[in-house]
Amino acid sequence: MRRTLSELWESRAEGLPLDTPKAALTLASIIEKETSVGSERPRIAGVFINRLNRGMALQSDPTVIFSITRGEKPLGRALLYADLEIDDPYNTYRYPGLPPGPIANPGRDAIAAALNPMSTDELYFVADGTGGHAFAKTLAEHNKNVARWREIRAQQVVD
Repeated sequence: MRRTLSELWESRAEGLPLDTPKAALTLASIIEKETSVGSERPRIAGVFINRLNRGMALQSDPTVIFSITRGEKPLGRALLYADLEIDDPYNTYRYPGLPPGPIANPGRDAIAAALNPMSTDELYFVADGTGGHAFAKTLAEHNKNVARWREIRAQQVVD
């Protein structure tokens, strides 16, 4: 992993808000946990870079899960609104910027995405019910995507 990070660090995009390889590894770990869809990684990275550049909280559910489990076990339940308030430096709903360190061991593709993110105007994403995500540029558009996701999740519980 160190060799991969070092190699990819040298060819990183200019102007990233990642001033150290550890910061890149931390972002890559969040990207790794956000999606299993490989083609989404650069896009998710682009969203996170946009949020970091604007001083916005990343609001990444996997960081909240890490705040609770420290990566020792699966959470085993859905996140609750109360979980988003946990006072922990890894909780990116509560603390803007990157957490103190990685939340997982990212693969090469996640590291590459963090260091060479897709250029996008998007600031938001949420699960879309197919294993991927719905992306949005505006909060209004994101809220519609969230409402759709909640409908899909409620239907899954009923079925």
